[in-house]
Amino acid sequence: MSVLQDILAVNASFCAAPPMDYTQEDHQQSKLPQKQVAIITCMDTRLVNFLEPALGLARGDAKVIKTAGNSVTGVFDGTIRSLMVCIYELGVKEILVIGHHECGMSKTTSQSLTKAMLSRGVPKEAIHMIAKELKEWADEFQHPEQNVIDTVEAIRLNPLIPADVPVHGLIFHPRTGKLDVIIEGYDYAKK
Repeated sequence: MSVLQDILAVNASFCAAPPMDYTQEDHQQSKLPQKQVAIITCMDTRLVNFLEPALGLARGDAKVIKTAGNSVTGVFDGTIRSLMVCIYELGVKEILVIGHHECGMSKTTSQSLTKAMLSRGVPKEAIHMIAKELKEWADEFQHPEQNVIDTVEAIRLNPLIPADVPVHGLIFHPRTGKLDVIIEGYDYAKK
């Protein structure tokens, strides 16, 4: 069986007898985050079903945006666009940037990605089109804590994000669940 076939089989079983705690709430569940918070975090598999419970967040509490290395790569990249919808359409009032220790992005380089893409048949011309952005993104990520600081600053200084929205920076440990504050956004948010 393929991965897709496995997922569809599990989904059919799930839908035949869905957990009551999900289906009973659906008529009450809103698309608006109850805690009015957006979280930008990494796509690391170790965070799935671990990060949110470690923060005391349940279904419907927050908007969670996952991206490799919890990074912002431009003034109007996908993360910023998602935050704009969160703030202007869904009532988000605070942003948490949560990086994590042992992040794989700290070992990823433009060279390693280029080599892997070439080996998978991506044309050199296609890689050449993104070479500058690839280098700026992959090679700039050296340390998870510094990346959190950089991402917080990129969001805080972005002209599309209101200055009164606190942007907090935190680091999470994927083995223990411990969360540490790097930047408390209340200090920088303009009232």
